[in-house]
Amino acid sequence: MTDATAIADRYIAAWNETDPDMRRRLLSQIWTEDGTYRDPLMQGEGLDQIDTLIAAVHERFPTFRFALTGTPDGYGDCIRFSWELGPEGADGIVKGTDFATLQGGRLKTVTGFLDQVPAQAPAEAVA
Repeated sequence: MTDATAIADRYIAAWNETDPDMRRRLLSQIWTEDGTYRDPLMQGEGLDQIDTLIAAVHERFPTFRFALTGTPDGYGDCIRFSWELGPEGADGIVKGTDFATLQGGRLKTVTGFLDQVPAQAPAEAVA
C-alpha cells in the first residue's frame, strides 16, 4: 500500500525548502524526471520547471509556508491530500487539494485545486 502521508510530507517539504540546492535534491528524490505539475494558475513539466514554479512562490510570498491539513489518503498509484499556505505560524489564507499519480513510488503527476483563495484578491494574485 502507498504511504500517502510520507509522500505528502516530502512533497510539502520540497515546496517549503528555500535553499535551491536542497530543494532540487528533494525534488529529485520524490518526483520522476518527467513529472508534471499543474493547477489553475501555473504548470510545469520536468524537475527544472517544477523547481522554477516553487522558487516563484517563495519569491512572491517569502514568509509563507505550506502545511498539510487533514489526513492524506490513497490507493494503488494515486494519492490526495489537502494543504494550506500562509504566514509561518498562522492559519493558511490559501487552501487547496492536490491529486497525484505515482510511478515507482515517486510523483509522476500532480494536479492541484484551489479550495480557498482570499476574497479580496483574484486567484491570479495568489500565485
